[in-house]
Amino acid sequence: MNASPWLPVVIIGCITLVAAVIDVRTRRIPNWFTVPVLAGGLIFHTVTGGWGGLLTALGGFVTGFGILLVLWLMGGGGGGDVKLMGAVGAWLGAWLTLIVFLLSAGFAAFFSLVVLLGGLMRHGYRHIQRRHLARPDETSRKKKPDSESPEMVRRKTNRRILPYALPVACSTWVVFLWVLSKAAS
Repeated sequence: MNASPWLPVVIIGCITLVAAVIDVRTRRIPNWFTVPVLAGGLIFHTVTGGWGGLLTALGGFVTGFGILLVLWLMGGGGGGDVKLMGAVGAWLGAWLTLIVFLLSAGFAAFFSLVVLLGGLMRHGYRHIQRRHLARPDETSRKKKPDSESPEMVRRKTNRRILPYALPVACSTWVVFLWVLSKAAS
C-alpha cells in the first residue's frame, strides 16, 4: 500500500460495502460492478506506483482470483465471488488479499453458524435440512438438469447460506483498521 493509504481505504471500503449490499439483495455480484473495480485498482496502482504498482495490483488480482477460482471449481461459491475477490485483490496487493481471504473464511463460518442457528430456532431442523443440506430429490436426479439451466442456478442460489461479499467486506474493513493503526503509530 502507498504512503498515504486513506484514498484506497475509502475507495475499497465503499466498494466492498456496495458489493455486500448488492450481493445480499440479489445473491449475485454482476460484471458491471467487478470489471470497473478491477480496472480502477490496476489504474490507481499504476499511476501511484508505476510498474511496481501495476505488479502489486496484478499480484493481488491473481491471488484473490486464483484462490476463489479453485474453490469455485470445487463447487463452492459463485463466479461473481471469484471476480469480486480478484477485483478487491487488485486494490490490496497479494499479501493483504491473502489475509482478507483467510479472515473472510472465519467471518463466513461465523455468519453461517448464526444464520443456521437462527433458522433452526425459528423454523426447526427440517427447514434447515430442506433449505441448506438436502440433496436433489429423486425426480431431479432422473432428468439431470443442465448445470447452467435457470433451475440449477436457482437451486444453487437457494442453498447458499449467505452472500460471500458480506464476509469479504467485513474482513477488508478489519484489515484496513489494522493497516491504518500501524500507519498511525
